[in-house]
Amino acid sequence: MKRTHNFNAGPAAIPLAVLEKAQSELIDFKGTGMSVMELSHRSKPYEDVHNKASQMMRELMDIPEEYEVLFLQGGASLQFAMIPMNFLKSGSPAHFVMSGVWSEKALAEAAKLGETAVIGSSKDDRYTFVPEKFEDPSEGSYVHLTSNNTIYGTQWKTFPKTKLPLVADMSSDIMSRKIDVSQFSLIYAGAQKNLGPSGVTVVIVKKEMLENANQEIPSILKYATHSKQNSLYNTPPTFAIYMLSLVLEWMKEQGGLAAIEELNERKAQIIYSCIDKSGGFYRGHAKKESRSNMNITFTLENEELTKAFLKESKERGFSGLNGHRSIGGCRASAYNAVPLEACEALAEFMTEFQKKHR
Repeated sequence: MKRTHNFNAGPAAIPLAVLEKAQSELIDFKGTGMSVMELSHRSKPYEDVHNKASQMMRELMDIPEEYEVLFLQGGASLQFAMIPMNFLKSGSPAHFVMSGVWSEKALAEAAKLGETAVIGSSKDDRYTFVPEKFEDPSEGSYVHLTSNNTIYGTQWKTFPKTKLPLVADMSSDIMSRKIDVSQFSLIYAGAQKNLGPSGVTVVIVKKEMLENANQEIPSILKYATHSKQNSLYNTPPTFAIYMLSLVLEWMKEQGGLAAIEELNERKAQIIYSCIDKSGGFYRGHAKKESRSNMNITFTLENEELTKAFLKESKERGFSGLNGHRSIGGCRASAYNAVPLEACEALAEFMTEFQKKHR
């Protein structure tokens, strides 16, 4: 069996070693005579999986004790609503830094529930950069940003210091590099980019935030509910959490986040170098200072050439190189599980394609 070079934006590549481990345990998990998918979420074998995933998150990200690690459902889209439901106070606006479609969606949901304000935006420049410079608001409920923008291929390199609680959607670059968790009051991320399959959403939230949250909302939508129940208030996505735990083990075996970050920078640079040396044949969407290591976006000279590139790349064993429907072009998502060899193969193909079609 030959596996494709998987550059899909999400659901995305999962390490082959993880898939093989899951395959070996699929029918009989640790002598239970059942698959993980069949285990009761109240059983000891599953409880061990659940707690191990949480512990590994804490270890790899160096999450301080004053934070809770939660496993929820609904993806980042549910978080767009849950965050303002819990933390957006009357007369105290939520402030948003706009860097793409997902920050737009987060803002739209919050605006349905209370007062909002935009304090920084790169929309007028087609979201080609991250608006890192903005006036820090002195009052409000929180500041929200999106750390990496899958559609436009931009990424925050450093994070702002704010007087207010800082909330970040890290769905597409969580655990791709080392960060200081203590800079944030809440981090959330859908798993389907770097952490495993779709179905589970990781939330890292400061306990202090939970103490001051709105209590007049349904229990299932309260972070405190899930915190008190160890993310077992309702049936969790057990198989997705199991896969998450295997991915975290794999990350540790690779040398942790420092090693993963170094490799991700190498992978991205291989493709960006090909773009920069093409003499304009390939044109990057993002400004260089805001380039993402996760999502490398670029265009070709015209639509006909783009279609030819995507067709020929598919014939060569590449998958997921089409750009998002909203901006077109091409996109290579080089998440943690995408091997260096795949990025080298893509750069080689891009060079060959340019010579052929110049």
